[in-house]
Amino acid sequence: MAVKLRLRRMGKKKQPIYHIVAADSRSPRDGKFLESIGLYNPLTKPHTVDVKEQRVMYWLNTGAQPTDTVKSLLRQKGIILKRELIRKGLSEDTIQAEIEKWVKLREASAAKKLSKKKSKKKSGSEEVKPKEESKETSTSEV
Repeated sequence: MAVKLRLRRMGKKKQPIYHIVAADSRSPRDGKFLESIGLYNPLTKPHTVDVKEQRVMYWLNTGAQPTDTVKSLLRQKGIILKRELIRKGLSEDTIQAEIEKWVKLREASAAKKLSKKKSKKKSGSEEVKPKEESKETSTSEV
């Protein structure tokens, strides 16, 4: 039996919430599953991902294949990185240090993106103001 880690859609119409489940690859999307191992809510800003890390590691180690979306979510949580470090045979202290370093890099890149977005927004609002002023002067001359 081939096991996949995939999303199971729940919630109301236009308000999806997804359960991350381990399921037989032959079962339908919202059909029978083996175990629910997490929750993904794309509607919150930023989106929320709650995962039972131990169970995800168990299923990955037994050969379950994550879908592209689930793999992306696990990568965002750092579970894929942790699994790779464990497979390399590193000690727990080294793994913890690497994950902390990864978290700091991720936070720094998020802060950089935010500052870039704010500066772009400021420059965009400055460009709009001169155009509005030029329209006012052209209408007053007529």
